[in-house]
Amino acid sequence: MEDTAPDYRRTTQHLLPLRHAPLPVGSYDIYPSHQVPRGSLHAGVESLARRIAAARSVVIDGMGGVLWERFREQLDGALRALGVVPRWRPVEAALLPPEQIERLVAPWLGGSDPLWGTRWTGSPVDFFDRHELRALAEPDPQADLDIVYGVGAALVGCEGLLVYCDVPKNEIQFRARAGLPVNVGLTDPLPPKPSYKRSYFVDWPALNRHRHALLSRIDVVVDVQRAEIPVWTDGDVLRSALDRMAHSVVRARPWFEPGPWGGQWMKERITGLPESAQNLAWSFELIAPENGLLLSDDGLLLEVAFDTLMHACAAEVLGEHVERFGLEFPIRFDYLDTFEGGNLSVQCHPQLEYIQQEFGESITQDETYYILDCAPGARVYLGFTAECDADAFRSALERSEREGTPVEIDRYVHSLPAHRGDLFLIPNGTVHCSGRDNLVLEISATPYIFTFKMYDWLRLDLDGRPRPLNVARAWQNLRFERRGERVQEELVSVPRVLEEREGWRLVHLPTHPDHFYDVHRAELSGEGVIHTEGGPLVMNVVQGEGVEIETADGTQRRFSFAETFIIPAAARWCRLRSPDGVEAKVVIASIKRG
Repeated sequence: MEDTAPDYRRTTQHLLPLRHAPLPVGSYDIYPSHQVPRGSLHAGVESLARRIAAARSVVIDGMGGVLWERFREQLDGALRALGVVPRWRPVEAALLPPEQIERLVAPWLGGSDPLWGTRWTGSPVDFFDRHELRALAEPDPQADLDIVYGVGAALVGCEGLLVYCDVPKNEIQFRARAGLPVNVGLTDPLPPKPSYKRSYFVDWPALNRHRHALLSRIDVVVDVQRAEIPVWTDGDVLRSALDRMAHSVVRARPWFEPGPWGGQWMKERITGLPESAQNLAWSFELIAPENGLLLSDDGLLLEVAFDTLMHACAAEVLGEHVERFGLEFPIRFDYLDTFEGGNLSVQCHPQLEYIQQEFGESITQDETYYILDCAPGARVYLGFTAECDADAFRSALERSEREGTPVEIDRYVHSLPAHRGDLFLIPNGTVHCSGRDNLVLEISATPYIFTFKMYDWLRLDLDGRPRPLNVARAWQNLRFERRGERVQEELVSVPRVLEEREGWRLVHLPTHPDHFYDVHRAELSGEGVIHTEGGPLVMNVVQGEGVEIETADGTQRRFSFAETFIIPAAARWCRLRSPDGVEAKVVIASIKRG
């Protein structure tokens, strides 16, 4: 059944259901969850009102994108039904004027660049008039219940019950597409793409730091993505759940997006996805800055940001690599679906020094393509042809952008046949794209928006407009020595068997020296043990019906074909088992040592 909520979200994707029943064994679950003790989660503003009614003072803080006035009206009505008359004090009253906030963040937004800025290093308090914040710190002694609320409310410094409202990053984007103001300090909405740029480079870095500072003392966390029915739990329940995940196994909630080159593989093979989407181009299996984690209490669901896990348990998740990566999970898994779709844009990603200087990222977008499935004749574009003339290629690209003429890409960009199980290596600066009829499991460093498109096959985006091209930026990063025979020698992984016994084989799929992560594949009809060796493991079931996982703390889970999950460093080891004796294959990404 198609989801309808046109007043606060615009998307073909379903809103997270309030409850989710277990699926048949072997099914890919689009709502994977982590169980909490029965009675830990609660639905509705009525129960939330009962939770906070006894407090004299309450601070309600949260993420950008919360529909604050709708939430306030609902909670106000529920409190008054209990005989409690609250006094509501919006922290937005202490915000700087919007035009002053815009001047503050403008240097971080890249000027006229439609896509990129630089990650803000400021604090949420910078959005506020500090004098006005201090004025809000004085509670009303006559009120039954004094409530300071809004993004940054905890900055006021009031004593009292601390409530945190969370909205998933995908829902923030859907609300921006519906024309709602989701950016901090703005009363008027930005168009969706500028809103996303502002969120990525300014709001989310600031608000993530704010959540991190609050997490240990949050009393109540509320998932407000369903505007009519919030779901909440106590902060202790959340922190306990995060600690259990950090010592066992984690699966993020994936989310799906159509695109101009998108395909039909996921639509045909994954149940529960919306039929109205014309295609699906991506599944964001594990993109830490945007994915969420679901808690479940007898099927009742509550979502928090994946970042929350890192804020609470970065050392347990990353192990010996925490000093290098801090609070950021460094490995990304996503699907690129071009089955019955089109080629991706011809593109490259920034070199390390460039992404650090230009965009404020600490690591760059080094990728690999693991071919999970493909149709006969499918290809991957990778590196340059031996005969490629760089000047001629740039002239052809610029003429195409200027005049709308096609480019004979095969003259310039090398292509290779794709087969199931191939791993193509795409270190920064490498020209590449997936061709049609592939289901690519993209294993990558976490940065995910820094794609310098050079040619997009003269097509339009889903909004009917040309997608921005970035030929000049690409030319500052391209590695033209990756051409001809060197492509096969350096950019196609050659598998090597490390362990083999009955029912178990471990294969190394070496990555490029520029990649900070490595890739292995477990092939099993029996069972075997993988040790974390001081760092997290990211896994995906690339063949078979599924695998059973057991970790050192006794946690047991089953994951189905195409599902992605993490074994944190603190889990120490996991046992993989084929539940039915049929061969399964699991791809494993890990951080290189040294």
